[in-house]
Amino acid sequence: MNSISLDALDLAALLCSRVCHDVISPVGAIVNGLEVLEDEDDASMKEFALDLIRKSARQASARLQFARLAFGAAGSAGASIDLGDAEQVAKGFIQDDKLSLTWEAVRVLMPKNKVKLLLNLILVATNAIPRGGRIDVKVEGADETITFVLTATGRSARIPVHAEELIGGHSADGSVDAHGIQAYYTGLVAKAAGMHVAFSIEEETVTLKAEPSA
Repeated sequence: MNSISLDALDLAALLCSRVCHDVISPVGAIVNGLEVLEDEDDASMKEFALDLIRKSARQASARLQFARLAFGAAGSAGASIDLGDAEQVAKGFIQDDKLSLTWEAVRVLMPKNKVKLLLNLILVATNAIPRGGRIDVKVEGADETITFVLTATGRSARIPVHAEELIGGHSADGSVDAHGIQAYYTGLVAKAAGMHVAFSIEEETVTLKAEPSA
């Protein structure tokens, strides 16, 4: 394994690609729905198109709100974020019939890098259960002892390919592509937050634990 070397411009470009990938599908569905409204006279088709537009608009908004907290600046340096806001955007992001999310945490203000880490760990957790299932989020401790424990339970659960190496800042050839940028970024945020991320798996449950670095 080699340490990943990535300059700021490449990091920004890859993260932008990640965000665009998440929102292009619902935005494209909105465009398709509008085209149906323009071309169709059938009332049932128009209603179908309106339902598609409504659903896709909500999905696009939820994904952008999530990305704003998970990847964005979210305030000035040293800013804190309401953990309740993080819960709201996380539950809005996971609007999939195959996935469910439970959240167990006291609503407090938390340093933004720790909130960003928690949200990025949720993204990693979704990749651990590609066939769907349940993600349970627990925030334990307080202040400097805060620990995040996420469990992803579902059929064919597995630790996402290369996630451990990428979060640790390493890859086979020292590079990272658009598929791996989110895990690598999670590692950068963990380091900035002074936390270490560890994985474990037992049967159909993958556990991600982030705790203060030693």
